[in-house]
Order: sequence, then structure tokens, then C-alpha cells
Amino acid sequence: MNDFLKSRTGIVLIAFLAVAGFLLAFEHRAHIFTGNGFLIVLLAGCIVMHLFMHAGHGGHGGGHDHDGPENPDRKNQDGEQR
Repeated sequence: MNDFLKSRTGIVLIAFLAVAGFLLAFEHRAHIFTGNGFLIVLLAGCIVMHLFMHAGHGGHGGGHDHDGPENPDRKNQDGEQR
């Protein structure tokens, strides 16, 4: 993914999205800055819930056993077969 963003196509995509975002925000600034306090509260609530929910099960990498019964030949860290 990082290589794509550094390629010519990735740079053009980033520039296009930046210009499109600026023009969209500029054209709709009356809607963005007036009366949308509730939308900002909802988005902030999503961020806070995301942080608290990940704290509950150990973050992005822990607590999940994705191997399950589908891969019975997988070995654990000690080299023993599960």
C-alpha cells in the first residue's frame, strides 16, 4: 500500500482527492459550519467508542484465535503441533 501512495498514480489520486475535498467543502461550507454540531458530536462519539471497544478485547492484534479448527496442522511458538 505504501508503494502505491508513492507511485505516480498514487500521487495523482491524493492530489485529486485533496482538490475534490477542498471544492466540496468550499461549495457546502454553509451546510458544514451551520447547524451540524450534532454531526460533530456523533463523529466524536464514534471515535470514543472505537477506542473503548478496542480496550475491551485487547486491541487490534490480541485475543482472537483465527486459526481455529480450519488449520489443525499449525504449530505453536514452541514448535509443538496444536
